[in-house]
Amino acid sequence: MRIAEFCDMIKLEEILKNWSKSTGMSVTVYDMDGKKISETYGEKDFCTEYNRGTHKGREACEKCDREGKGIYACHAGLYDYKVQIVMNDGTEIGCIMGGQVLADVPDEAKYRKKAKELGVDEDKYFAAIADVKVKAKDEIDASVKLLEDMINMFVNSSYETDYNNKLREDLKKRIEITSKNVVKINENIAGLSNRQKMLALNASIEAARAGEAGRGFVVVANEVKNLAADMKVASEKITVMFNELTDNLTM
Repeated sequence: MRIAEFCDMIKLEEILKNWSKSTGMSVTVYDMDGKKISETYGEKDFCTEYNRGTHKGREACEKCDREGKGIYACHAGLYDYKVQIVMNDGTEIGCIMGGQVLADVPDEAKYRKKAKELGVDEDKYFAAIADVKVKAKDEIDASVKLLEDMINMFVNSSYETDYNNKLREDLKKRIEITSKNVVKINENIAGLSNRQKMLALNASIEAARAGEAGRGFVVVANEVKNLAADMKVASEKITVMFNELTDNLTM
C-alpha cells in the first residue's frame, strides 16, 4: 500500500506547504520504504548547507534520521520530529519528518564550538542559526501533533474514498455483466415461450381433428398455453426486479 497510489498528492503538498509556512518548521513525507514522496518545505540553510553539507555533519544528521522518534533534539541542538503515518487498521505506510526549529535563543559560544567541530566558518554558521525559528517547546509539541493528526486523517480519508470508488466501479462492471446475462435469460425464456405457444396451437389443431377422442389433447394444449403465458410473466418480473435492484445499488 503506497500513499501516492490513492492520495491526491497535489492536495497533500498544499497541506504541507501551508503547515510549514504557518509554523516555521520543515516537513517532508516519506513512503514505507523510506522514499521521499513530497517536496521538502521550510528547510533551513543551517541544516542543509552547514550541517548536512559537511561529511561529519551529514553522518550525524543521518544518524538522527534513522534513530529519531517522536520529537527529539538533533546533534546540532535543533528540535526535529519523526512521526508515523498509520492506517486505521494499524498498518504503518510512511512517516513525516522535519523540524529544524529551536526551543531557546541560540547560545553563541556553543554554536561557534560546533562550527569548529564541523570545520565550517564560525561567523557564517552562527549567522545561519539566526534564520532558525525559535518556538516554545509546548508550541513545537502542539504543531507536530496537529501535523500528525491532520496528515493521518487526510491519508485515511483518501484511502477510504479510493477504496469505495473502486468498489463502486467493480459493482458497476458486475451489474453490466449481470444485465447482459438477464437479457440472454429473457431471450431464452421468450424463445421457449414461443415454442410452447406453437406446441399448444398444434395440440389444439390435432385435438380438433381427433374430435371426441382428442379431448385429452385440449387439456394438454391449454396447460402448455398457460405455461407459456406464465413464463412470459416470470420473465417480465425478473426484468423489473433486476432494474429495481440496479437502481438501488447505483443511487
